[in-house]
This record gives sequence, structure tokens and C-alpha cells, in this order.
Amino acid sequence: MIREQIEEKLRVAFQPAHLEVHDESYRHNVPAGSESHFKVVIVSDCFAGQRFLARHRLIYGELAAELAGSVHALALHTYTLKEWEGLQDTVLASPNCRGAGTLA
Repeated sequence: MIREQIEEKLRVAFQPAHLEVHDESYRHNVPAGSESHFKVVIVSDCFAGQRFLARHRLIYGELAAELAGSVHALALHTYTLKEWEGLQDTVLASPNCRGAGTLA
């Protein structure tokens, strides 16, 4: 499964203190069983001193094969341990898909 591939690659590359990979494909206008939309919450001190854009580029680099394949969308929530502690384990919900509920 793609979710497990994403999780394994991120664990190896970033040694996160916290990692969640959610398949949110069901919230989008895709056929049943699709694995195309994911949300990643990752907490790693590898991100210390980096802006969010740089963090995202690192993750995109690690997941290049998945992004070139079936992964259509990747919502990233990237934090250092200190930032994560300040959030008290809360993460913003992903926005609704604009095309949800209609199949082309």
C-alpha cells in the first residue's frame, strides 16, 4: 500500500519523533479504493532552522516516486519537536475537496 511506503520512507529519512500518514482519498472525487490524497503530520528535529517551504521540498524529494505516480495531493504539516509541543498535539484539518461528491 502506498500509505505504508510513504510512512517507511519518511521514517528512514527523518527519524521522526511523531509521524502520521492519513489516506484522505475518500474525501475526494476519486474511484473507491484509490490511494491518491494523503495528509502527513511529521515531527522531526531534522527541520530545525528550516522554513516550511524547505521542509516540504525535503519531503517531496524523498517521495518523488510516489508523487510521479499515483499520489495526486500531499498535505504536509511539518514541525520540530519544540513547535509540536507548542501546538499541544493539535493539527489543522485538511480542507474539503472542491469536487467532492461529483464524479467526472
